Amino acid sequence: MTHPRGAESPPRHSVSVAGAVVRADGRLLAIRRADNGAWELPGGVLELEETPEEGVRREVLEETGIEVEVAELTGVYKNITVGVLAMVFRCKPSGGAERTSDESTAVQWLTPEEVSERMSEVYAIRLLDALDGNGPRVRSHDGRHLITVR
Repeated sequence: MTHPRGAESPPRHSVSVAGAVVRADGRLLAIRRADNGAWELPGGVLELEETPEEGVRREVLEETGIEVEVAELTGVYKNITVGVLAMVFRCKPSGGAERTSDESTAVQWLTPEEVSERMSEVYAIRLLDALDGNGPRVRSHDGRHLITVR
C-alpha cells in the first residue's frame, strides 16, 4: 500500500508525557537519568490505555516518588530525528517524598537558573516554557538543539 509522500507505510511516532512540576517556591522537579546521566524532567512513554494526565501522574510518581495534580498543557515537543512527540503538563506536588528509582539516580528541586545550567536546551526549554505562562508552545528539535521556525 502506498501512502502520501510515496512511503510504503505511514510514519510511526512515539508519544511521551512529562511533568513540569512546580513547587510553591518556584523550584522545579528534575531527575538525573540512570541510563545516560542527563538531567531531565520526569516523564516517559504514554501507555495505550491511559490518558495523558494519567500518564504524567504515573511517570512522575514512578521516577521521583512525588504525587502530582496535573494542570494545563504547556508545550508539545517533537524530536524529528527519532519521531518522539512529547507533551508537557504543568503540575503541582500533592504528596509523596523524593526518592530515586531504576530510571533515576537523583531527584532534586532546581531553580530556573540551575535548570538552564544542568539540562540540555531541548529539556530545559520544556520547564522554562511551563513557567512563562505563554503556552502551550510547540517546538521541534533534533535531540540536541532546538530547530527555529523560519
